[in-house]
Amino acid sequence: MTPAMPAPSPLAMPRQSLWLAARRRRLAASAGVIATRLVVIAGAMALTVFAAIEMFEVLDVGGLTTLEFLILWLFLALFAWIALAFCSALAGFASAIFGRRRAGELQIPLRGRTAILMPVYNESPTRFAAAIEGMDTGLQRAGAKDGFDFFILSDTTDPDVWIAEEQAFLALRTRTAGERRIFYRRRRHNIERKAGNLAEWVTSQGGAYDYMLVLDADSVMTARTILRLAAAMEADPQAGLVQTLPVLVRGQTLFARLQQFASRIYGPLIARGITTWHGGEGNYWGHNAIIRTRAFAEAAGLPSLRGRKPFGGHILSHDFVEAALLRRAGWAVRMMPDWDGSYEEGPPTLTELAVRDRRWCQGNLQHAAVLPARGLHWISRLHLLMGIGSYITAPMWFAFLLLGILIALQARFIRPEYFPADFTLFPVWPAQDPVRAMWVFGGTMALLAVPKLLALLVALADGAVRRNSGGGIRLFLSLLLETVLTGLLAPVTMLSQSASVFSILTGRDAGWQPQQREGGDYPLPVIARAYWPHTAVGLALGGASYAVAPALFLWMLPVVIGLALTIPLVLLVNSRKLGAALGRLGVLRTPEEHAPPAELQQAVALRAVYRDIAFPERDAFDQLATDPALLRAHLQMQPPPRRPGDAIDLPLLVARTKIAEAPDYGTAVASLTRQEKLATLAEPQPLQQLLALR
Repeated sequence: MTPAMPAPSPLAMPRQSLWLAARRRRLAASAGVIATRLVVIAGAMALTVFAAIEMFEVLDVGGLTTLEFLILWLFLALFAWIALAFCSALAGFASAIFGRRRAGELQIPLRGRTAILMPVYNESPTRFAAAIEGMDTGLQRAGAKDGFDFFILSDTTDPDVWIAEEQAFLALRTRTAGERRIFYRRRRHNIERKAGNLAEWVTSQGGAYDYMLVLDADSVMTARTILRLAAAMEADPQAGLVQTLPVLVRGQTLFARLQQFASRIYGPLIARGITTWHGGEGNYWGHNAIIRTRAFAEAAGLPSLRGRKPFGGHILSHDFVEAALLRRAGWAVRMMPDWDGSYEEGPPTLTELAVRDRRWCQGNLQHAAVLPARGLHWISRLHLLMGIGSYITAPMWFAFLLLGILIALQARFIRPEYFPADFTLFPVWPAQDPVRAMWVFGGTMALLAVPKLLALLVALADGAVRRNSGGGIRLFLSLLLETVLTGLLAPVTMLSQSASVFSILTGRDAGWQPQQREGGDYPLPVIARAYWPHTAVGLALGGASYAVAPALFLWMLPVVIGLALTIPLVLLVNSRKLGAALGRLGVLRTPEEHAPPAELQQAVALRAVYRDIAFPERDAFDQLATDPALLRAHLQMQPPPRRPGDAIDLPLLVARTKIAEAPDYGTAVASLTRQEKLATLAEPQPLQQLLALR
């Protein structure tokens, strides 16, 4: 058997200091990028100042009370967030209408070698094996397979999934004749999660490759896009990282289809907008991006943060920090929003999104410790700040709602002070200007809605997108449906994120939960147990606002409805049947759904093939015992066994004892914990001793 990994080619990747290093070389922004930055940021500031003045006038009818002062500052911070996104979207619209698109192909012969890395963690082997075969076939058709190698980098901790991964890997090599270009490695110790997985590859194999194209386990790229990314790196020696815009595909549930539609219709406008003013100070989203290997090794070794979890320790949301460190070292970080052919799958349900969101929340809040690092570009600091803000704004909105109720309560029940300490001719009434408040509310909603309408106009102007999305009428109906449902779900997400922020601030670590990429149709009791707190909060807000004033209840109604109806809403959007029915009607359709590229079609079709090969549902030891070829390959894939003097592996020590004392095979297997099974599978001697008991 050809070795599962090539010969080592080490590359040093020192950990970077956040406090000692400074920017080592300059990377000047173009005049167009600088001008766009001024327009976007000045526009956001002007809108925020105007809104702040208007909100002050709303509240300052009879002088600002303490509650009104607090709500004014909350409004100021939240509106600034909305205004920046709005101005960025305007820049994206202007670029889409008046800007020139990049050339279709970069006519540069590829000289460097690229490693395509797919980190996996307790994933379905059928998914990543099918995706790799689809991409490899595309590269072979393009005559470019010799310049690209695939690496499956496993951090899997489920013993049954581990052996199924090896089955899928061996079948993948056989089907593609890829013994010299498709490789597999499983780490024995999951140090520093995904960032540590990639860093381990860099330090052991990175010296042999000019570039590393990082994917997720659900990623698929067309050969054309892979080649363009490699060519872009060779064409721009200053580029350290080039990020594509991944489009969500294969959504089955209504929730997944909502996300899919939003990413495809709104995503390009948003990405084009931020690209116009980020320039070479772009961001990294952790996957579907190509990186200059030596630049990454020299500049992006992540430090450990001081303190205890959840804020201390290794950095969870590594991508933002790696982009900031690359830029600090003088490398450009760019995004290509116009390049299609980059795909991924989104969470199928709101529940799966909440699990992933909880982990991202902790990682982004950690960035508060990275913000003051020396030498970072101010745009990089803005990326980190916006990552923090994407979660901090949830409890801020919730506090804003609660303060609104308290102010209304104050206005109704607190008696005016006729004889204040300072002399005045009139009593001090807690009051607000309802007409001006309506205008402020309407203006805020307009800033949220206009980017969607602009994205719709851009989609309608693109004939291919319009036709493949079902036509103009279906596009408009899809936008209405997406807006209504996401508006109802917004308070649910707000409450979930607020709870996540609170739990993290009180010291609870999120852990590392594997992605659930299949889901939907959860039974009612499961949904009810997960979302009854949202319903209770919604009913409480509705009851409190109505008790204070019926007019306040009407203001709160969108939030109250979304929270009070959380359980039926979640059941609705989790439905596969409803998602399929809308798909048949052409609602929420995307171009990739109507006319998927060859690599995506092949990857989907091949899942059935690999599902018949790899069986993660079967016991790992049974699979090895009944397949001698798999057993031989498995033993060859393991690192050298423990030597005297190495650190003692307690699970392995216990497993050896249990196996030695077990009367039969069934008793031995039943006695082993998951960690002991993993230790046994990684060591030839106890594994063969266990199998001999069959």
